[in-house]
Parts: sequence; C-alpha cells; structure tokens
Amino acid sequence: MGRNTVREAVRVLVHAGLLESRQGNGTFVRSTADPAAVLHGVRHAGAADVLELRVALEAEAARLAAARRDTHDLLRLRAALTTLREEGDRDADADLAFHLAVVGATHNAAFVEVYRFFSAQVHEVLVEALGDREMPPVDIDAHEALVAAVEAGDPEAAERQARELLRVPMETVTALTERTR
Repeated sequence: MGRNTVREAVRVLVHAGLLESRQGNGTFVRSTADPAAVLHGVRHAGAADVLELRVALEAEAARLAAARRDTHDLLRLRAALTTLREEGDRDADADLAFHLAVVGATHNAAFVEVYRFFSAQVHEVLVEALGDREMPPVDIDAHEALVAAVEAGDPEAAERQARELLRVPMETVTALTERTR
C-alpha cells in the first residue's frame, strides 16, 4: 500500500475521531467504537425515540448550562434566540444552533461531542418533522423561557423549561404514531 493511501486513511480516521495524531509522538487509537454503527441505529429509530433521547440530553444540558454558564455563553444563547426569532418558527437549522448553544454552555467537552454526534440525526428528524404541517412550530416563547432560566442560574427551572420545550412535539409525535397504527 502506498504512503499517500495510508496518510489519507489516517486523516479520515482522525476526522472520524477514531484516531488521534500527535505531532512528534505518532498516531494513537482514540476510540474502538464504530460511530457509524451508532449513527445507523439512531437513524433507524423513530421520531418518538429520538425526541425521548433529546429530552434526556437537553434537560441535563439545560441544568448544567444554568449552573455553569458564563457571560460569553449568555451572549451566544441570546444571539441564537434572536436568529431563531428572525428565521421563523420552522427553521430547523436555527433551532439546532440554539440547542447546540445550550449544550456548549455546559462546559462539558464529552457532552458537547456526544450531542454534536447526535445532532446530525436530530437535524434530520427536525427537518422531516418541521416540514410536516401536522407538527407544531418551534415554540419561541418556550425557548425564551429556557434562556431566562439559564440566565437566572436556576438549574431546576432550566431543566423544567427544556422538558416543557419538547413536551408538545413529543405529544404530537405520539399522537401521530398512534394514529398510523
């Protein structure tokens, strides 16, 4: 096998997070888990399963964000909220950027990486769900309440608001699922 082929393979594996390249030290295995297998499993999960996982991840992220946020995080959350308002209540990209800002405010690198990995599936489900006119629009007021709880530094209120923010979409998906049975 040629050197260029090996270099390119290593670059791909570094980008996928399976290897870590350290200048002067070499290349090391970072993870033996196959992220493709995990993502494949998540892609085949239903919208209700993905939303349940979102509730778990985002409620904890909101709780941690309220306890750990700094001025920069609050500015980023306010900017994401403004973009969400400007882009409209059916813009999945703006909604996802908002939730990534909340997760970023946790200051937990592992949490951020897991959510980023998962966010590709969240994005697909959001696009599909928000494109379906039976799904409710993004609740801007609920997003505002979440930001207010994070700003206030109230972890319990932030967790409650994150759960409330996803309650209506969960109820809608559950009702749609029951109707199609």
